[in-house]
Amino acid sequence: MGKRPVKEIVVSDIKTMLDKSTAVIVMDYRGLTVAEISDFRRKVRPLGSHCVIAKNTLMGVAIRESKWEKLEGILSGPSAFVFADGKLREVIKAYEAFQKETKKTELRGGVAEGLLFDVPGLKQFAELPTREELFGQVAGMVLSIPTKIAVGVKEIPSGLARAIAAIEKQKQEAA
Repeated sequence: MGKRPVKEIVVSDIKTMLDKSTAVIVMDYRGLTVAEISDFRRKVRPLGSHCVIAKNTLMGVAIRESKWEKLEGILSGPSAFVFADGKLREVIKAYEAFQKETKKTELRGGVAEGLLFDVPGLKQFAELPTREELFGQVAGMVLSIPTKIAVGVKEIPSGLARAIAAIEKQKQEAA
């Protein structure tokens, strides 16, 4: 078997992973040992993600004429690709924790929802609240409205009672 069929299989595998992914992150893996990259793979696998090391040229062929084409601009040097399926925020946090441990990798960027994110953009994305947190915040705001109305309605008679008491006190002092 020559090299070309092997490369075609790799490109096909990459395309399959791209089809199943909602986001792809590109990182420079220079300096990582096999044990370290295996450790990172174990950390992202429970998040429904896969970390793959592939040649940039093969990735370039796989992303050509697809929604992932924007990755082309960050394909340089030794690249590891993290194919995320829905939990991009958690994957970025796992990467950041891994990077703090090893201090050897460098994030280059990624693509999610057809948009190219640079490193600061990915970090901001990681800081966004989850869907569940947003639902909780909205529910808290919705539930606080009746409470605020009740406090406001209760304050009207209380304020009126204080005003009457103050007038009565003034009359007693004047008398």
